[in-house]
Amino acid sequence: MLEVVGQNPAKSEFIVVAGLGRSAHWYRNLEVREGIEVAIASERFTPIHRQLPIPEAEAVLAAYEMRNRWLTQLIQAMLSWLVGWHYDGTDAARRRLAGELPLIGLRPAQCEDRRPPPKRPG
Repeated sequence: MLEVVGQNPAKSEFIVVAGLGRSAHWYRNLEVREGIEVAIASERFTPIHRQLPIPEAEAVLAAYEMRNRWLTQLIQAMLSWLVGWHYDGTDAARRRLAGELPLIGLRPAQCEDRRPPPKRPG
């Protein structure tokens, strides 16, 4: 089970956080091959993935915190527990967090299949 911390509707992408960092089994498996299936509510799809660059990850985390501002203390406590240091929600702490807990974008592989095939020479 993963926490969806953001969405990118233009890419049909869900963004999740690797709460246990790079040692999480699901994250290590993605480094080797694409996922088999993602289930979010009633949606199921075969995913392709990307790791968000730190500036984009910071923005996604900031937006997540803003949307859930009534849970700020709980979110900060949970993130602090996950990384082993006090996460206070500042820009500097968010940058450090994004470097330690990768954010992964998952989108349906069939979105990629909709691109026209490359033109063949001749």
